[in-house]
Amino acid sequence: MIFNLSKTKSIANTFIAELRDENIQKDAMRFRKNLERIGEFFAYELSKGLNFTSKNVVTPLGISQCEVLKEQPILATILRAGLPLQQGLLNIFDRAECCFISAYRKTKKNGDFIIQMDYVSTPDLNGRTLIMADPMLATGQSMVMCCKELMNRYDIAELHIVCAIASTEGVAHVRANLPKAKLWLGAIDDEMTSKCYIVPGLGDAGDLAYGEKV
Repeated sequence: MIFNLSKTKSIANTFIAELRDENIQKDAMRFRKNLERIGEFFAYELSKGLNFTSKNVVTPLGISQCEVLKEQPILATILRAGLPLQQGLLNIFDRAECCFISAYRKTKKNGDFIIQMDYVSTPDLNGRTLIMADPMLATGQSMVMCCKELMNRYDIAELHIVCAIASTEGVAHVRANLPKAKLWLGAIDDEMTSKCYIVPGLGDAGDLAYGEKV
């Protein structure tokens, strides 16, 4: 399943437009806030497919039967760019536990790169719904590697992947390697540069959110 936000008429597309805008990007706080807003929007949409249960809630005047979330998902992200997007999900799934993964591109002398994973901090994922958040899905290699690492360790019941911008190639790579994953994407762009940056994309999300790396 692929949910493509750009195919819907929603105020959330305004936040995607601002994420892309090179002038608005100069405000790092607004860039982080827009990623957070996108996370909140996807959390709402994604929640419609989760399991709910009936609960009797006592009000000052009586009892109301309400449908409430049966179990909170676990929210994972790839450091550092994914933090604002994960925070948006956490604003809605506000009792969720979180998982953090440190992974990055390690460039070889010939210009190619490999994905290096250094660190995983996670609660028990057995039998749980996992939502993996990362702003950019370029080649899809880091996303697939991180998800497979967790799937090798745990019996994950359901996997959702949330990204602000994806490439056609990245989507194809994820679908080929994680066929049961559900994708929640702000937009899908067709091109990538030789250095695997999405075009038109928005640039380096981590740098825009937290400053350029040395």
